[in-house]
Amino acid sequence: MSPRPNSWSGVGEAYAASYAELCAGTGATLRELLGAGDGRTLLDVGAGTGDLAASFVTDGWIVDPREPEASMRAVARQRHPEIRITEGALPRLPDADGAFDAVVANFVLNHVPDPRAAAAELRRVTRDAAAATIWIRSPSWLWAEVCERAGLQAAPGGRLPEDKDFERTADGFARMLQDGGWHAPDVVEKQWIWNAPATALWASVEGGVAGAGAYYLGLDAPDRARFRSAFDALIVERASDGVLALEHVAAVAVMRRDPSL
Repeated sequence: MSPRPNSWSGVGEAYAASYAELCAGTGATLRELLGAGDGRTLLDVGAGTGDLAASFVTDGWIVDPREPEASMRAVARQRHPEIRITEGALPRLPDADGAFDAVVANFVLNHVPDPRAAAAELRRVTRDAAAATIWIRSPSWLWAEVCERAGLQAAPGGRLPEDKDFERTADGFARMLQDGGWHAPDVVEKQWIWNAPATALWASVEGGVAGAGAYYLGLDAPDRARFRSAFDALIVERASDGVLALEHVAAVAVMRRDPSL
């Protein structure tokens, strides 16, 4: 059986039990870059389980979280009943030009089919600032190693067509954002260790989260068993008390809108 296409449909609970904690690793940096809200408005695009939006609320922002996936919105409403999360997604937002004081997109531009168009849309709806992140080093290498150990052909990387793709580095991210109309974006690398419980890692693939999860669910039963055995062997070798220390690196960008534009 060939792997099914990557889809986030129905993965809200599995994501909440796994990668939600990982993706929160950039939250403090984004909050620092955008500062205290003092009653200003913030659009959170691709809000997922609502954790980042809720943290911005505590900083004094009036947050409008948008998330296209229904299962994610359901989890967000359970975890953060104080915020109102609604449906919405890039590359076309229903908001007027400059509708928000700021906009944030945490690990969103690495998933859209046209990153430059999505970046341009983020710029369009903000009056002041925009912030966004992408992966430079994500968990994909781990799952590639599991496939190698299992004797399985790893899923293709899902790269975009050449005319849409960009270099997944801080400099490459900056160039892409500039192509999308961001004025002089400041991009830094954020590196951290996610102490990932083996149970959370397995919940991600078994629940169909991201490329590795889509790949695993597309396998037949014997290949799934080989994949699981290889994963268990890796955990035995490298984990400490069932926890695997994984280094991750993100590019974090912020733009202050040029008032002359």
